[in-house]
Amino acid sequence: MTGAGRPAPGDGAPAAGYWVTPRTEVRRADRASYDRAVVRAILDEAPIVHVAFALDGTPFVVPMLHGRIDDRLYLHGLPAARLFRHLRAGPEVCVEATLLDGLVMARSSFHHSVNFRSVVVVGRARLVRDHAEKLAGLRAIVEHVVPGRWDDARRPSGPELRQTHVVAIPIEEASAKIRTGPPAEDPGDLGLPVWSGVIPIRTAFGEPSTEGAAGVAAAFPAYLAELLSGGRGAGA
Repeated sequence: MTGAGRPAPGDGAPAAGYWVTPRTEVRRADRASYDRAVVRAILDEAPIVHVAFALDGTPFVVPMLHGRIDDRLYLHGLPAARLFRHLRAGPEVCVEATLLDGLVMARSSFHHSVNFRSVVVVGRARLVRDHAEKLAGLRAIVEHVVPGRWDDARRPSGPELRQTHVVAIPIEEASAKIRTGPPAEDPGDLGLPVWSGVIPIRTAFGEPSTEGAAGVAAAFPAYLAELLSGGRGAGA
């Protein structure tokens, strides 16, 4: 962890939550959480994360699939990609995830908002060189998207592993920001004949299709049926 930090309010000890640092402190204290379980839950539910980094003075933000093992995030990609050419040198990066839960419609445009859950992680990237950890990181990414898929599908071959970089980012400096509830209304607006309330947002899977698929036909697996019926999965 870089920079001075302090325990999060009410946490009592770093084991229960992440240290509050100048880089991760949420200015709206009423929407902040440094609780380890809250941060992990948002990262686990988010379908993707956005990875921000600076290269030769130019800022970049790249959407990535991710996986988590304890307090480590894993990303994967081609060694020739700009992001992974940069990450293998071990720079600090910022990783962000957002879940959009609802449109908050107030009577005034000023008070319109959204209900959301988000996480920011700041950490130093590390290129994974250990074979066992590399496989574990790839497994975490696949299982994050579709639980049960890793054990069903063919494992990566030696050439495929050599064509793939896996990067680990420690989740040590992290915070969550959350908004829930109805719109805030100015008392003078309460008499306006304008609809006010919250419109929930849900992510849903579509109908599976094998159109154009090649190879031997196989039965639709139970873990995918569970995913479509409302079980845990990316964005569930």
